[in-house]
Amino acid sequence: MRVFVIDDSPSVVATLRRAVEAISGSKVLSFLHPAEALDRLEDQAPDLILVDYMMPDMTGIEVISRMRKNPLTAHIPAIMITSRKETDIKMAAMEAGATEFLNKPIDEAELTIRVRNILNIGEERLALANKAAALQRDFNAAIQRIERHEEEIIWRLSKAIACRHGETADHLDRVAIIARMIAEEIGLDEGHCRTIFLASALHDVGKIGLPDAILSKPGPLTAEERRQMQRHTDFGAEILSESSSELIQVAGRIAESHHEKWDGTGYPMGIAGASIPIEARVVAIADVVDALCSKRSYKSAWPIADAFREIVNSSGTHFDPSCVAAFCRRWIDIKSLFENAHDDSTTIVSSLQLSRGSA
Repeated sequence: MRVFVIDDSPSVVATLRRAVEAISGSKVLSFLHPAEALDRLEDQAPDLILVDYMMPDMTGIEVISRMRKNPLTAHIPAIMITSRKETDIKMAAMEAGATEFLNKPIDEAELTIRVRNILNIGEERLALANKAAALQRDFNAAIQRIERHEEEIIWRLSKAIACRHGETADHLDRVAIIARMIAEEIGLDEGHCRTIFLASALHDVGKIGLPDAILSKPGPLTAEERRQMQRHTDFGAEILSESSSELIQVAGRIAESHHEKWDGTGYPMGIAGASIPIEARVVAIADVVDALCSKRSYKSAWPIADAFREIVNSSGTHFDPSCVAAFCRRWIDIKSLFENAHDDSTTIVSSLQLSRGSA
């Protein structure tokens, strides 16, 4: 434990040093000029300060007051040493932040007891701080394990969903990456962007509840079949409902509302504008652009430029204009996903690893 001794008298400094250094585990730095001690406080904070009241350059009260105004040293205990008996001096010292007082002439036994008691409190405080830091590290490690488990569950479930309705994991991967780009561009915080990235993989989880005849139909759907298809948003919301996980809650909002439209003509609820959850507004664009650019059993893939124009032309009707603007600002990055679609390195696994690294 480090102790600063500040006194303009070399003999008093020697007495204080001898008494304090006799305490096991303590180290003394002494100063005859208070300004030097205050300068040293900037880079070498002690565990205790012993300071004389009456010094030619600065009083002990001034030293304590300046120390308390510095956030880095405001917590350091200070014992003021004085031969003065006036109550007003002690009151001023207490107002400045003095922890204790020691009268001159110095009683070394009393000094030893007071210093040891304060240093013991400091050691206990340090031990508690170390324990709290260790607990925080354990907590953070536990949270990371939970997040990894959530990621793995979502990845495996999303693969099952893709197999169920004839899509590839690449579709889910691209939707997740594009959604994260848009979320970042509209200014959502890093944690929110990560959550959207992961949760977007479950946007079509409700299709598990649809008949194979509808999911696998090669041609256009009838009106009744389309009505049944639209129920996947309700199924998705039900599957993901009542979860205590923030990630699953966001996934539920996306699954339920990613087919809503900015002008209120979407489904299942026909809500409009900002009433649509922001996560669903983001994923809606990512889902549509990837669907347009992907080949399906019932259609050919659109040219990338045509898909871009479709998104831009649907701003303010199908899509949130601010999300479309963000999409446009990241278009070069988004376009490269489709131009490099043959590169197998862009998989949902690598994307999950990327998410962990940026979280």
